[in-house]
Amino acid sequence: MADAFLAVDWGTTNRRVFLIEDGVVACTERDDQGVTAVSDFAASVTGIRARFGDLPMLLAGMVGSNIGWRAAPYVAAPAGIAELAAGLMRIDARTAIIPGVSTLADGRADVMRGEEVQLVGAVAAGLAPGDALLVQPGTHCKWATMAGGRITGFTTAMTGELFALLRGHSLLAGQLQGEVSANPAFLEGVEEAKRRDLAASLFGIRAAKLLGTRDDSDAAAYASGLLIGSDVAARLEASPHETAHILSGPELGLLYVAAIEAHGRAATLIDSHAAFVAGIIAIESQT
Repeated sequence: MADAFLAVDWGTTNRRVFLIEDGVVACTERDDQGVTAVSDFAASVTGIRARFGDLPMLLAGMVGSNIGWRAAPYVAAPAGIAELAAGLMRIDARTAIIPGVSTLADGRADVMRGEEVQLVGAVAAGLAPGDALLVQPGTHCKWATMAGGRITGFTTAMTGELFALLRGHSLLAGQLQGEVSANPAFLEGVEEAKRRDLAASLFGIRAAKLLGTRDDSDAAAYASGLLIGSDVAARLEASPHETAHILSGPELGLLYVAAIEAHGRAATLIDSHAAFVAGIIAIESQT
């Protein structure tokens, strides 16, 4: 492994840079220079090196997509650290992009970029066992099955994006402006989601307002419970694992903990930044 290198988690709207020295994060920086805000990636990378040092650099995330710097081909699952390292796209001798991972199971195509580093890193750092169900909540929630520390399969659910669309543009938008937490209304939504009738359950929010059976202050939490509960119900039904390991900050992660526990499974939170760092160090060590 290099004594020092730069690791960049480069998403659509945000970017985080890590200076890693002797296997430890020496400093880090987060900004709003996601791929949609950058027009000259070479100049942006030069700027990173000017601030952090003229060092080798590994890039992960949407920077390797068709809206990023260079489209890095996906590695097919099952994929682990060795496959990701072998699939690096070299920009030059000291700059490379980590490939995403793809799957085609039961006729359904799925892809990820950036999440794969966290997934393999969670296992490499001992934050999750080698055989596990890992969850990455967010705009597009990832549910990954790990076996022997490798990503053997995964499903992406547009849970967060659906909530944002409902909150911003739907018939229900005016009712969904309240706070969301793992409160009784959220858990009621999780229970309702077990009926597997999401479209009808969502309209029930509108009907409850008209009939005066639900206060709008609880509607956002209830709707979030419906969406997350539907996601959780579908994924847990297909998984034999008794514990789900959630790579997330506490605000969103605790909602998934509550929903998973409502289904009788255990859930544990993992620091997603620690997992990313462990994953990218492990990949760099094989380059």
